[in-house]
Amino acid sequence: MNKKPVVLSVFGTRPDAIKMAPLVKTIEKSDDFISKVCVTAQHRQMLDQVLKIFSINPDYDLDIMKDRQTLGRVTKTALEGLEDVLGKLKPDIVLVHGDTTTAFVASLAAFYAKIPVGHVEAGLRTYDKYFPFPEEMNRKLAGCIADLHFAPTVTNYNNLVKEGVNPESIYITGNTVIDALKVLVSKDYNFENDLLNNFDFTLKRVIAVTAHRRENLGKPLENICLALKEIVQKYPDVEIIYPVHLNPPVQETVRKILGNVPKVHLLDPIQVRDMHNLMSRSYLVLTDSGGLQEEAPSLGIPVLVLRNETERPEAVKAGTVKVAGTDTQKIVKETELLLNDKAEYRRMAHSVNPYGDGHASERILQAIRHWFGIIDKKPQPFGV
Repeated sequence: MNKKPVVLSVFGTRPDAIKMAPLVKTIEKSDDFISKVCVTAQHRQMLDQVLKIFSINPDYDLDIMKDRQTLGRVTKTALEGLEDVLGKLKPDIVLVHGDTTTAFVASLAAFYAKIPVGHVEAGLRTYDKYFPFPEEMNRKLAGCIADLHFAPTVTNYNNLVKEGVNPESIYITGNTVIDALKVLVSKDYNFENDLLNNFDFTLKRVIAVTAHRRENLGKPLENICLALKEIVQKYPDVEIIYPVHLNPPVQETVRKILGNVPKVHLLDPIQVRDMHNLMSRSYLVLTDSGGLQEEAPSLGIPVLVLRNETERPEAVKAGTVKVAGTDTQKIVKETELLLNDKAEYRRMAHSVNPYGDGHASERILQAIRHWFGIIDKKPQPFGV
């Protein structure tokens, strides 16, 4: 009897974990593979929250996170740790996710060990190597190494084909984060954060905010905070809930400008289920996060992107997302449009999310089965 192929899933941040968790659980249930998990813990506490929610016990934990860690250190320590793991386990394929430093380094380590790589959430592009930084180059480099490309959308598929990737190696799957929301969000959810648990979301129009990307540090983040201050002062029924990233430059800017502003609630980072259920009960989401651009529309919540570009143009085209940038007055203008114009709000809220139907993990499993020759036909592509 032939040995079952070993599938090693590698991730290291909270967004990685959220999107990989449904896939890990799907592979675990399959009789065709042996599922193993390695976490770099590029983010520690936030990663552990997700592992606990999805009952994932990593087989390998590199625990690389240090205070004020540099990209160089993350790259070095993750590469050394993964080299050791791959040497011991010798998996048949390594799965990486998205655009984190962990994804790039795990791809590189697998390449050095001549182990095939499957890239989940492949093909996202802004075509500017410094925006988002370092994510744009991380995902391109991972894509250069990958043998299988799990593209969420047709747009992502087309990006890869334009770059010379063999179309036969690309599978259009939808995004696994939509799978995750089925586990994370519920109407009767009780928040772990006391403020959220005691907040009356029916009386206030809540704007949920996240902003912490490297390219927004400094003046762009200051502009964002000034916009939030102006908005909340203009509208009596609007309150802002902003879980603030622990990165010291983010904390310093946000708390300096918004720390004493009434109706602006600055929270420490909240656990992942709190965040998703906060979004589900909010009126609007303002974010520089890539993942939230996919998640909030699934919940019927319009999104304004606090960046000057997005690698998720499908959402803009579908009408679920609008790019507001980092100019104070533009952010205020776009937010006021959705606060004042009910028809425009309904148009965004009711647009169809182009990112998934909750079955991406099943398609990826079928794609891996196809690649190993366990099944003959490629799975039906999402959205085609």
